[in-house]
Amino acid sequence: MAEQGRVRWKRFGLIFAPVAALTSLLVGATAQGVIGAMFVVSGNAFKLAVGELRGQGFTLAGGVVETRKGRTIPVISTGIRRAVVTDLCQSALVRTPVGTITIRLTGGRAGNVVTIDNLVIDLETGRTGASIRDLELGRDAATLDQVPGFGGPAGTFGSQASAVTLRNVRLSPRAATAATFSLPDLGLDVVRGESECF
Repeated sequence: MAEQGRVRWKRFGLIFAPVAALTSLLVGATAQGVIGAMFVVSGNAFKLAVGELRGQGFTLAGGVVETRKGRTIPVISTGIRRAVVTDLCQSALVRTPVGTITIRLTGGRAGNVVTIDNLVIDLETGRTGASIRDLELGRDAATLDQVPGFGGPAGTFGSQASAVTLRNVRLSPRAATAATFSLPDLGLDVVRGESECF
């Protein structure tokens, strides 16, 4: 029985090592601003926690995302033109042959900040404390102009503001994209078991 356990871990290592190396390379390039960031968790919400986010240009509209299995999920699409973030933690659970593991990405700690341009998050649920400036509530989603490329179907509900400050953010997104994502203190960890950000 013990020998089989060692063989399973060896096989897991052989399969996971190239994936981990590629993930580190892509996340590293993203953190350096070399490539745009795009995170999509197909069919599963992940966790995103932030201590504080200060944003310039804020938009919000209803939308849907479609999973790989063709399931349509209603979401709130939120855009921020320029964000400065502290105490960032993103986590996702992954089912493997050896059990559940948690992939965690962290940044903006010990005096560092994460900067993000043209951030768009499609989320199902979220909780935060907010301070919003120049709010336009109920604006036609097709006319939103605070975040480049962000909008919704004509005649549907939308909102925007010139600036937003969010504290103690707890989100369960389905997907997130950004033009640039800069983390001077990027941390990427794989943890056995369920060890999400919140």
